[in-house]
Amino acid sequence: MITRRTLTLAALSLGLAKIATANAAAYPAKPIRFVVPFPAGGSTDVGARLIAESLSRTFGQQVYVENKSGANGTVGVEEAARSPPDGYTILFTIDAVASNPHVFHTRVDPSKDLLPIIQVSRQPIVLAAHPSLGVNSLAELIALAKKQPGLPYATGSGLGSPQHMAVQWFAQIAGIKLEQVPYRGGGPAINDLLGGHVKLGALGSTPLISHYRAGTLRLLAQTSQARSSSLPDVPTFEEQGIKGLVLDQWLGVFAPVGVAPAIVELLNREIGKALADPAVRKSFLDSAQEPVGGTPEAFAELVREDYAKFGRLVKDLNIKAE
Repeated sequence: MITRRTLTLAALSLGLAKIATANAAAYPAKPIRFVVPFPAGGSTDVGARLIAESLSRTFGQQVYVENKSGANGTVGVEEAARSPPDGYTILFTIDAVASNPHVFHTRVDPSKDLLPIIQVSRQPIVLAAHPSLGVNSLAELIALAKKQPGLPYATGSGLGSPQHMAVQWFAQIAGIKLEQVPYRGGGPAINDLLGGHVKLGALGSTPLISHYRAGTLRLLAQTSQARSSSLPDVPTFEEQGIKGLVLDQWLGVFAPVGVAPAIVELLNREIGKALADPAVRKSFLDSAQEPVGGTPEAFAELVREDYAKFGRLVKDLNIKAE
């Protein structure tokens, strides 16, 4: 029996659906905020600004970057996840979003609290050395670390980040001990590495590429399966005998749960177009990032796979929050 209450609820649901559809159709009607959970100057910030600039032209609305760093990126991630699901706050982050929950008591589960929109790019994590350290290869670094256990190394993100895991994975295989010095982003980390305040660093390739080309830093190894086209002279970890160590770092775009599917589809489509644009693509490649693109479903699958992989690595490497 159809009651008046049933009819009222049905009408309300239909009305809300029409409002959501109308809002999505008018989107974007105001500026869009990209939340980047790391400081300016690192690969996440660089990638976000490239996409924001392209979308601003496409939409005729400002798309701007707001850097919200802290707690290994969790501050910005939590702010974005808790924002109104209207499509005007979008998270632009790295794969630490899939590793942090295994180390910290975060309030964001990427599989439940975020909607994957698109994978933007991938790049290797690169182990770099200041010339004064006096090493030119992993073999030389291993020999030095065995004489000087606990050599410090900088990362652009904190405990349990992919950069941290990559180095600890290497150290475990090589039988050496290295000590992490975490920074709040690639920009601050690269500054101290260039100044020789810390003489070893594990970072995404973006903040390192110009210094590699200038010869001011030595790049010892990269974590990709094959050599990046941006770093053709830098051998992989596997090439140097560290078998199985493959760990690309990716950038991706997420929305809070509840954003209308039409908005997710629009953002996926337009960011994909931006990544295919020759000028934008060249900018990414010049910053040592390989543009990717693809569907929300493909990106969601990558997030699930990496979430599981990082869980295994945290356990295998005995990484625990202090």
